[in-house]
Amino acid sequence: MPLRKTRKTSAEVIRKAYKFQSVPTEEQKVMFAQTFGCVRYLYNRMLDDKSKAYKYFGENLNLTPAWYKHISCCRWLADVDALALANVQLNLNTAFQNFFKKRAKYPKFKKKNDHHDSYTTNVVNGNISYRTSDKYMYVTLPKIPGELMVKNHRPVKQGGNLKSVTVSREPSGKYYISLLFEYTRVKAVHDIDPDNAIGLDMSMHSFYVDSDGNEVDSPHAYLHAQDRLAREQRKLSHMKKGSSNYQKQKLKIAKLYAKTTHQRNDYLHKLSRKLVDAYDIVGIEDLDMKGMSQALNFGKSVSDKGWGRFVRMITYKATDAGKRVIKISRWFPSSQMCHECGCLSKKTKDLSVREWTCPHCSTAHNRDYNAAINIKNEAVRIYCTQ
Repeated sequence: MPLRKTRKTSAEVIRKAYKFQSVPTEEQKVMFAQTFGCVRYLYNRMLDDKSKAYKYFGENLNLTPAWYKHISCCRWLADVDALALANVQLNLNTAFQNFFKKRAKYPKFKKKNDHHDSYTTNVVNGNISYRTSDKYMYVTLPKIPGELMVKNHRPVKQGGNLKSVTVSREPSGKYYISLLFEYTRVKAVHDIDPDNAIGLDMSMHSFYVDSDGNEVDSPHAYLHAQDRLAREQRKLSHMKKGSSNYQKQKLKIAKLYAKTTHQRNDYLHKLSRKLVDAYDIVGIEDLDMKGMSQALNFGKSVSDKGWGRFVRMITYKATDAGKRVIKISRWFPSSQMCHECGCLSKKTKDLSVREWTCPHCSTAHNRDYNAAINIKNEAVRIYCTQ
């Protein structure tokens, strides 16, 4: 009797995606645009049919892309990748599950003018393949003519199984491809030294202040581009909507936004990598960034920093390296506590107080530096008591 193959559980595998910029030919761009359109149409059609069926008949339709392909008005759906359409059904089902579990609002229709175009296809029977060279990677995708040329700016870790590919197009007009690989989980082993720790206190004036006394500033990508964006958007407001010049100006603005996003992400990736390589424990406050941007009127400043994205980056990089990122409760009085004697000072609840003196031990404190030291000490305490 042949041995039965056992399927690996999620605890035994880890998935990692690699995103590259692609350089499609004009023929490939046409096919991508057709696939984006079919995916968007099918999602909206299935959402509309399910909503109407439940509203008028109380039924929960479970339609499939194959059913729509047999309708005379939708037979053109067969011209694109079938697995891309199958993922539309999965995405819509996930959207409804999130709604019923009160994790999200009711699913919305996808608009063509949103320009968030993407589709995902899966690897089945070797339908997707790739080969690499020094500067480029060449990917073969279902229903896409020829090989898709991709800029190979980083190596792909060996030993993984390619599971799916996501093709996306930014509003700036650039195309990207994300390759999702599945690897056997190998837990990273690292001897953590509690003395090799650092605490980070997010600063509204810069990016953060660390427990070593360093104040690290952010690139302020959006702030530097704000005046130019305002000028270009004023030009757009005087143009006839839908005209050729209007579309050119929209593309120009989209490229500016894309540039600020890429500058911010590049900076955050490099900074998070630098910290993970240097320290075994990183202490960070578990902040409510959305609440801060709304309640404290810091909307643009908070968004421009990208603190939440930075925390996610440093967390997964530390996990891969066998190191620790410890989040401190947002209710921990890091700014009010003297790191020398532990005395609390209520006057520091006023955010305008940047310097203060401990009433018990008379130690002079910088607000952010003192908070960073307290965050570091609390992170080390949590680690040592676990």
